[in-house]
Amino acid sequence: MCYSVAMIGSITGIVSQKGLRSLMVEVHGVGYLIYVTSDTLLSAGLGSPITLLTHLAVREDALELYGFADAESLRLFELLIGVPGIGPKSALAILSLASPAALSRAVHDSDLAYLTKVSGIGKKSAEKIIVELRDKLTGDEGSGEGNATDTDVLEALRSLGYSLAEAREALKHIPAGEPETSERIREALRYLST
Repeated sequence: MCYSVAMIGSITGIVSQKGLRSLMVEVHGVGYLIYVTSDTLLSAGLGSPITLLTHLAVREDALELYGFADAESLRLFELLIGVPGIGPKSALAILSLASPAALSRAVHDSDLAYLTKVSGIGKKSAEKIIVELRDKLTGDEGSGEGNATDTDVLEALRSLGYSLAEAREALKHIPAGEPETSERIREALRYLST
């Protein structure tokens, strides 16, 4: 059983270690192990200062901190863990594979295929996410990568050997208003080659 409490709302410190899914952030001689999304992990530099908004998950056998670079990611994380069957690590994995805007758009559009493809969750879990979050995300669908075109761009870049994090970063740098998949791939490759 997992509970959440708001004992630690944010942490500012120096990144002292990087793990596969976590950062160690040193704050006045105390190291906090914080689970983060792949984007946050990729952008955090060893020895660099960092500020993360946090969520403390309390279980019978552990206290786990989850950190986010922005309030929207934290909000979506907290909404996801409110969905039956989605725990903190699953919610973090979902956010590591799709931006908040993309997930909001997929929920708004009831795009089961996108949710199952991007997040790696099953159809039943994707249906639960849509049902539970649709009203909570009304008007949040955002713009940009939450569509089939960007899924195609991600797949194309991954097939060319780029990591998911690199592909997602490239998507963020594609000029707005570029609707064609082939042009979006070209723009992403242009960004990745610089």
